[in-house]
Amino acid sequence: MKTLANRRALVGGASQGIGRACAIELAKQGANVTLVARSEANLKQVLGELPGDGPHRWIAADFSEPDELREKVSSHVAEFGAFAILVNNTGGPPHGAIVDATPDQFLGAISKHIVCNQHLVQALLPGMKEAKYGRIINIISTSVIMPIRGLGVSNTTRGAVANWGRTMAGELAPFGITVNNVLPGFTDTARLTSLFAAKAERLGISPEQVRANVVSSIPMERMGDPSEIAAVVAFLASPGASYLSGVNLPVDGARTAIQ
Repeated sequence: MKTLANRRALVGGASQGIGRACAIELAKQGANVTLVARSEANLKQVLGELPGDGPHRWIAADFSEPDELREKVSSHVAEFGAFAILVNNTGGPPHGAIVDATPDQFLGAISKHIVCNQHLVQALLPGMKEAKYGRIINIISTSVIMPIRGLGVSNTTRGAVANWGRTMAGELAPFGITVNNVLPGFTDTARLTSLFAAKAERLGISPEQVRANVVSSIPMERMGDPSEIAAVVAFLASPGASYLSGVNLPVDGARTAIQ
């Protein structure tokens, strides 16, 4: 069954990784998807991969420019109509110890995540309220539950996004709008590969050894696939998740369950 038939979804960071997987899965479920990311070329490529009749669309916007993002999305809504689903997702901050982080690194991360999320919600909220249906899904990290060593700015920012989302859930519940946080564990993406490479260089070991060490900490003894995160997102976007709101939901092969 196509549980999201004729519903419109806006997916951030949709040109690769988890964002791309979410866009594909939502389209499989019948949604009309608008992709958002920086690269026009990558967006066009993913657009061609989306199943279903659509219409699917894209917006080239940089999350490091929140005002530009707000203007482009607001114009898109004015031209094409309201959205029922918002997937807040963008790349995480660079790795590094929190004691070495600069104020600008914190400000940049908060801007890309909290400020951009806020702009997107405010742009889409009137249509959701009018329809009495809305699904806001924030892709964050299991660092919300347990900080990850070497990701000081990311840990801080992810925690802020989680509390932003749960606060929003309480405020929007009377309007039939749910807000949930999906917390992916170690998932095979280009970002994770780059983090493994950086850690390997820092420790003087191979990226393969870093990966093996991580896999050994996961009860399922494997990394997650982006499609597995996307399947959870699609459920949260569906009518079947109408009474589920304000949760931090780990999708991590039981890793945080045993910590």
